[in-house]
Amino acid sequence: MAKRGFIKGALCLVAGSIVASPSFAGGLERGGYNIDLLFEPSDYALDASGTFVMPHRKVKNAVDNPLKSPALGVAIPLPASWSTSADDAESYWSPRIGMKASIGDLGDCMFDYSQPWGADLNPGIWQGASYNIETKVKSNNYAATCRVKFEAGKGDFSIIGGAFYQEISGYKYRQVLAPAALGPAYPSLYSGIGKLDMEGDGWGWRAGIAYEIPEIAFRASLVYNSAVDHDLTGNVDLTGLPAVAGTPLAIYGGKITPVYGSVSMPDSLELKLQSGIAPDWLAFGSVKWTDWSQIQVVPFCPVGVSPCVPGASSLNTLDLFYRDGWTVSGGVGHKFNDQWSGAVSVTWDRGTSTVIGTQTDTWMLGTQLIYSPNKNIEFKIAGAVGLLTSGSSSIGGARCGTGTAICGDEAGYDFGNDVVAAISTGIKVKF
Repeated sequence: MAKRGFIKGALCLVAGSIVASPSFAGGLERGGYNIDLLFEPSDYALDASGTFVMPHRKVKNAVDNPLKSPALGVAIPLPASWSTSADDAESYWSPRIGMKASIGDLGDCMFDYSQPWGADLNPGIWQGASYNIETKVKSNNYAATCRVKFEAGKGDFSIIGGAFYQEISGYKYRQVLAPAALGPAYPSLYSGIGKLDMEGDGWGWRAGIAYEIPEIAFRASLVYNSAVDHDLTGNVDLTGLPAVAGTPLAIYGGKITPVYGSVSMPDSLELKLQSGIAPDWLAFGSVKWTDWSQIQVVPFCPVGVSPCVPGASSLNTLDLFYRDGWTVSGGVGHKFNDQWSGAVSVTWDRGTSTVIGTQTDTWMLGTQLIYSPNKNIEFKIAGAVGLLTSGSSSIGGARCGTGTAICGDEAGYDFGNDVVAAISTGIKVKF
């Protein structure tokens, strides 16, 4: 009876209980990748969930760099009346839906949709407007993953493989200064706002292994997700600024210019462990590495200009300067009775920002409650609250790749300890 308690209660709640905790991970991560549904004991299952994340990140002491790149030939600071503080992050949803089916005794297959990457920043008009006024990035990921099982000792050994198709899109608004030489021909240096929009798609794959001992609710899995290369297309809109000969806007001012670029969304490696530790009690944990350091500066160059080099031939850039991300999580789950189960977890996510950005270390406490009115359905609700640690972003930026040009030098600012909260709901139907 105790063994059935492990599987029916604690084992089934683990996958969802971790979802709410790392929902504000580093880099551009939103929902990330999750294949826990593949291990659902039922022959068939449908699982759907949505997580709403509410980060509260306030930047302060912002200082504009009047000599920011690209140089205009004269130092032009932003108006002193523009605020030195701003709310940098916006709330967002992260949905996920998956379907799983057993293939007899051979194994299982899963199909799922998720939004692994994203960004929602909207500081508005402030002293860092030359760096960012508003940035949005969204993604769609469609995946198929299967495993083949073999008997091994007291349990089952699995070989995991799959592929996914991924789309990303987004835009960024920033302040673009008109050259001072325009004088009365252009009444305001600060009325020109440029926009970059882009989109791309690509394919990725995953591979892994797992070992399970159902009698004690033990499972260990190691899964690698490949990088996804995206060839990006888009436009730079400078219609709010005039095209005047002899200025940096002579070619691209006053019009929309088609651009291209490329980015490789990161590969990752994740180890997950869980095991029953007492009747109706289960412990779980995970360690994940994500290769965010491969994304430093993403250049966008006018179509026909080649090679595309940040700071040299680029018309615009996304300056990120990330380092690798590490996420460590652990917790316990408990089955209270035949209808109710719960879990609590603690997650540490290493910040990915280096010389610029607000992504410092994050600590989160997550909880989840599952109600199962019968053996075929589960209702889930989870919540998390976390600490976003303090830091600063340099006004000096950093070198764009191997050249001498500097990127990310538009503004500098500080930020203190802030709070992030999340709530997640979901339903699973199984038979």
